[in-house]
Amino acid sequence: MTKNRKSFVERVRDNVHRVIIGQDEIIQLLLISILSEGHTLIIGVPGLAKTLLVSTLSRVLGLSFSRVQFTPDLMPTDITGTEIIQEDESGGRFFKFLKGPVFANFVLADEINRAPPKTQSALLEAMQEKMISYGKEDYPLESPFFVIATQNPIEQEGTYPLPEAQLDRFMLSVNMDYPEFEDELNIIASPPQSISPDIKPVTDRIELLKLQQEVKEMPASKKIINHIANLLRSTRPNDTNIDFIRKYVEWGVSPRGGQYLLLGAKARAFLYGRPTPSIDDVNAILHSVFDHRIIVNFLAEADGISSKEITERVSSETN
Repeated sequence: MTKNRKSFVERVRDNVHRVIIGQDEIIQLLLISILSEGHTLIIGVPGLAKTLLVSTLSRVLGLSFSRVQFTPDLMPTDITGTEIIQEDESGGRFFKFLKGPVFANFVLADEINRAPPKTQSALLEAMQEKMISYGKEDYPLESPFFVIATQNPIEQEGTYPLPEAQLDRFMLSVNMDYPEFEDELNIIASPPQSISPDIKPVTDRIELLKLQQEVKEMPASKKIINHIANLLRSTRPNDTNIDFIRKYVEWGVSPRGGQYLLLGAKARAFLYGRPTPSIDDVNAILHSVFDHRIIVNFLAEADGISSKEITERVSSETN
């Protein structure tokens, strides 16, 4: 089984690299999120091939893909779908629900913070419930279902930042940085491209659902679970003795964050062919799970203390 796991990871990585140069860490984090049935928020400046990466990955995994460009005038029905009037053979009229772009396995929400809260909520509700309610009818979304949302960190004018409660629905928050020097040399030398026509799926949705179930059922030791519980409680001002946290944190990480941390550690262990997660697996994804869930107070903002620094202090004090 270990051999099959490694083969799966290598096949995914090799096929993605036919289009995407570098970004191995981002690819691994996206795979962790996918195997954990979680959603991911990618934060990065324009021109880093975020859209190309996600669309390529969906094709490699044999999943349907749709992209929604979020704009200030985007309406909830532009995402979820709407009812239209149709006419039958006898001339009678009836309403038919026309499904929106959210009805795909992979949904890329480009610049999600550009749409107003009402539209954001429509997508975030679908992420949580995995179904769309319209009128008196419920329309389930096909599994697996993933939302990869992007945000531009340098252009904040005319945007609507995601509320903390909605950020918590994203399993991972990933900062996509500029490529390494050698990778950038290769990117510059390559012409701009779309998805390579010779990309072949390495799996399908049925096999992926089985892999997700295997990750979910992977055992975890009490030591790992206790470690995660201690990490969670160390982020909360009322539950910790760490003065740095008590001074700078308004709200710590929720229990849902702990669930995602354990599941993500299992998925990372799975990718490396190990039967159970280790402390290293937990620490490797700690920032991606914690940074967007820790809310710093006014004093932290005044002193230039970020949630990333809070996570770093929690990690050093707890390990």
